[in-house]
Parts: sequence; structure tokens; C-alpha cells
Amino acid sequence: MAAKPSFELRLRVLNAVHDAPGNSMRERIKFVADKTFIDGLSGHLHQFTWRTISTWLYRHKSHGMTTLQNKTRSDKDAYRKVQVNQLAEAIHEVLPTLTHNKVGVIPKSVLYRVLLQRGLFTRSQLAPTTFYRMIRTHQLLDDKAVQKQRLSFAMQFANQLWQADTLYGPTIKQADGHWRKTFLIAFIDDASRVVTHAEFFYRDNTENMVLAFRSALYKRGKPERLYFDNGANYSAKEILQACVRLDIHLSHAPIRDGAAKGKIERFFRGFRDRFLTLHPSFTSLEELNRLTHEWVEGEYNSKSHSAIGMTPVDRFNLDRNRVKFLTDDAFSAEVFFMEETRKVSKTNVFSIHSQRYECPVDLRDKSIQVRYDRMRRDRFVVYFNGHRMGEATVLDLYANARLRLPATVGGHDD
Repeated sequence: MAAKPSFELRLRVLNAVHDAPGNSMRERIKFVADKTFIDGLSGHLHQFTWRTISTWLYRHKSHGMTTLQNKTRSDKDAYRKVQVNQLAEAIHEVLPTLTHNKVGVIPKSVLYRVLLQRGLFTRSQLAPTTFYRMIRTHQLLDDKAVQKQRLSFAMQFANQLWQADTLYGPTIKQADGHWRKTFLIAFIDDASRVVTHAEFFYRDNTENMVLAFRSALYKRGKPERLYFDNGANYSAKEILQACVRLDIHLSHAPIRDGAAKGKIERFFRGFRDRFLTLHPSFTSLEELNRLTHEWVEGEYNSKSHSAIGMTPVDRFNLDRNRVKFLTDDAFSAEVFFMEETRKVSKTNVFSIHSQRYECPVDLRDKSIQVRYDRMRRDRFVVYFNGHRMGEATVLDLYANARLRLPATVGGHDD
């Protein structure tokens, strides 16, 4: 039996569809279906039918998952769209904001309606009959039962899972009199509640998402899993490729699934109530980020958190021996580089962005991967079969001609 394609290879196939020529998705998929791919983990050659590639694309776009793995049904008689611990987490968040009726209870119908109004679930995710059955079966209006389910919703160790999202921040008046919006990109560790990084930017784009993610990785180490929003920045090609290179399992929250991102959403609410309300204005983005950093590290990460009974930073440090920090080397620096595949000519030259480059080693007639910083595009690093070959150099035809000249002229002077 042929080996199954690895997770990395499947992502490479999807990236190839994204970059393939064609006026329609069907044309691009059929173009990729004619290609042969080498699995860097097993070394096996694979060629995939257009139906297989279409299925992977459908799963990725419909479910927001980059695992792309075939799964057998193992959830018979279980709740398929909403897990018990997710509902318990949402109920724990909503119940304190509701008032009891005349007989001293909170009607289940009211609780259900508020869960939908706050966007924690949609009716298609959690039908009324399913909601009432889960409440009755698992006693989710009992404090002890809810707490037990909530504990199962949290990760056991630091850096097992990070959540991330973007918050619309305050506007800042510029020197020319115009006002500019700001956006806070933040990452939180599931087990410890440590905010691994939070930074404001003037633009909510891929470049700034990459900068924030890189800062979080260098500050707090590498997570095993990431749970991101469905926004374009969080599913950008650079993010997907970085996760493959760092062996990070990436998944995306279903649309409007507020409960799935509960921890980062609660941090945002606390940040608004306890920080932004105390600072009505800011003179610059630098001031906003400086004060934000001071509040996150001094007030949030270093103050006792009710959900874990200790400070987030102390809880994180309990698992410090498990944390895998990035090393300061070429590989880490190039983790977030763009990557494109190129065919090397018989003269060991390839073209990219209308410029020709020479490979650092002999790779004639080979297909290579070229990585570069999308913000600079002045340095191109060559990879072959997952190994770093070195930096490419701009092709200098005149220099090459001079190097060949002595051999040509002196060939008859023996």
C-alpha cells in the first residue's frame, strides 16, 4: 500500500493550486493534478487526482481546518457540532450576567436565547432540542458539573495551544490632522492564560500578523497547536508555511463560533474594561504599545487569575522545562519567508520577479524552493528537498564571460 501523503505535502499541494495558472479554480486544480510531488518526510512520489485535490480544498474552506486528514466517524451518538465542555464554558460566562425570575431560577429558554444573541453559538450549531438535552444529561446548570466540564476544556500544559484574534482599537490623531484606526493582534496560551504577545498596528494585514506572531514565538516559545480566527491574515500563505516548517498544528475556528475562542475574547473584554476605558486618548502608536505592554505584563500576566488560582506567568513557568524556544539561526529567521517553486535551467540559473539568479550549488534541471522576505525581496534563499542550500546570487553575464575567457583563449597554448 502506498504511503499516505504527509500533512506538509498536502499543504504544498494547496499552495500549488493557489499559485497555478488558469482563469478558474477548476483549471488551476487540473494543472496541479498533472504535477508530481515528492513527500519530504517519506521520499515517495505522489500524483493526486483533481477530485482528491478538490476534496482537500473543500474541507479547508468549509471547515477552516488545515489538518486535511481523512477521518472515520468516531462520534456516533455524540454531539457533533458543539462539545459539552464548550457549552459549559459558555454557560459559565453568561450565567453571572442573568437575573433569576420570581421563583428563583433562570429559565433555560432565556439562557439559550442569550447564548445565541452573544454569538457564542448559532442555531445551526446548537438546536434548542440539543441544548435542552445537553443541559439535562450533563447537569450544566449545576456549578460543580460545569466546573468539571470546563476543566476538560483547558489544556494541561503551557504551549499546548494558543488562541489568537484581532481587536479594533482606539483611533490616533496624526501630525496631518487625520485620525487612524488601530488594531490589536494578541495571542494567549490556553493552559496558563499568559498573553504571549499583544501589539497594536495601524493596519490589519498579513505583514503585521507575521510580525506579531514572530514576536510571540521568540518571547514565549513554540506552541504545539494554534487556534486562529478565520480572517484572511490568519490563513495567509506565510502563516500556513511557517506552521509546517515549525511543526505546529494549525486549525481555524468555525465562523461565528465565539465559544471556541472564549479565552482570547475574555482577555479582550478585560482589556477594554480595565485598560482602554482608563486611557481616553493616545498621542502615538508607540505610546499605545508601550502602555499596552506595561499593562499586559504588569497587570494581567502578573496578577492572580480567577480561573487558575494563580498568576498566568507563574502558571506558565511551571511548565518552562517543556517550552521549546526558537534558536537564533538562519532557519528561524526564514520561517516566515514566502516560498515559491522554480525550475533551474541547464546553466544553473532560475528566474524570479523578473530577475535571473544563480543557484549557490549545482542544481541544474532540478525543481527548487526559493524563500524570501515579502517586505524586502532583495535576498533569495534556495532550498532543495527541504534542505537549505544557501543564498542565490544575481546573474552577472559579463562576470561569467570573463571567467570563461582564459580557458577559451589559452586552450591552444600547451
